[in-house]
Amino acid sequence: MNRTMMMDAPTPLPVNDALPIARAKAETFLRGLAADARIVVFCHFDADGLSAGALFGRGLARMGFTNVTVVHSDRGENAFSDVARVRLAALRPDAMIVTDLGVHHAGVLPDVPTMFVDHHRPEGEPGEGTIISGYGWDPIPASAWLAYELLAPLADVDDLSWLAAVGTIGDLGEKAPWDALPAMRKRWTGKWLREAVSLTNAARRAREFDVDTPLRMMMTADGPRAIVEDDTLGADRLRGYRAQVQEELAIARRIGPVFSADKLWALIPLDSGCQIHPLIAQQWRTRLAKNAVIAANRGYLPGVVAFSSRTARKDLVLPTLLRAPDIGAEDEASFGRGHDQASGGHLPPVLFNRLMDALGFDHRAQVAED
Repeated sequence: MNRTMMMDAPTPLPVNDALPIARAKAETFLRGLAADARIVVFCHFDADGLSAGALFGRGLARMGFTNVTVVHSDRGENAFSDVARVRLAALRPDAMIVTDLGVHHAGVLPDVPTMFVDHHRPEGEPGEGTIISGYGWDPIPASAWLAYELLAPLADVDDLSWLAAVGTIGDLGEKAPWDALPAMRKRWTGKWLREAVSLTNAARRAREFDVDTPLRMMMTADGPRAIVEDDTLGADRLRGYRAQVQEELAIARRIGPVFSADKLWALIPLDSGCQIHPLIAQQWRTRLAKNAVIAANRGYLPGVVAFSSRTARKDLVLPTLLRAPDIGAEDEASFGRGHDQASGGHLPPVLFNRLMDALGFDHRAQVAED
């Protein structure tokens, strides 16, 4: 296998050309729903996903919808798995909005009208559904950025622009190529936006996985400063989570990489109850600019290796590379999803060991089975 694979992304579509089409699709979907329809917004648990979920939750209410529930994905949960479907089906939705969780050919609840709002590399299209994907746009928007732009013509969400800024900064950084972001940073103050991103992400990285707290705050707060300072909303808990994660990171940063036989891959083995593997992979991404980095954490989920892969190389497509070996995984959506230069997943130790072997690592990359 030639492990250096060129990207097969579509020809970039300028965002100014793509957005009117996306807005028309969103309006058609939403205007087709009754005001009292049970709408479930299913979002990812990071800063971008929670911000997008809160934007839809609050924005739909302003459009006149009276029965909107925002639900985040669970720790280690694949959004397109039977576990997620059972949990969501119990809410008996009349319609769904799935955001920042990818687009997969299996869909979520196939019998429920669903609008997908996302920016990750798509994995096919569900048989039914309205798909609004920023993947292939130039620039590719964060999910919260996209949610805000879809809602702006339909409801007054100007005072919620801080949510769009938090999500965008969380995924793309303060220099994200969104023309509206500089004004949002000035209006809401860059310091408070940065802190809101940091604290929101700390909640899902901590051992407690208390994502309910930042989501509840985003659904009620009047700006990012409340996320940072209002202890009555839960800001004190978020600060505690961040301190915990920082302690774990200090330990993990002292661990060096192991390299594959061809020196393409670098592996950093971790054993932490916190979700620090994405941060460690990102840290080594810049230090090992010629490699694809895998940070593998055997302590995050019982009986599972949770791993994140990052690369600075534009000629590598990580989901394709990770999926190329046949390791016998039954759940194809459990790993190798995400962005071209940012992927990962969850695998039982035996399958993770097979993957490491297929990528050219020796016994030092093997994870002992419990």
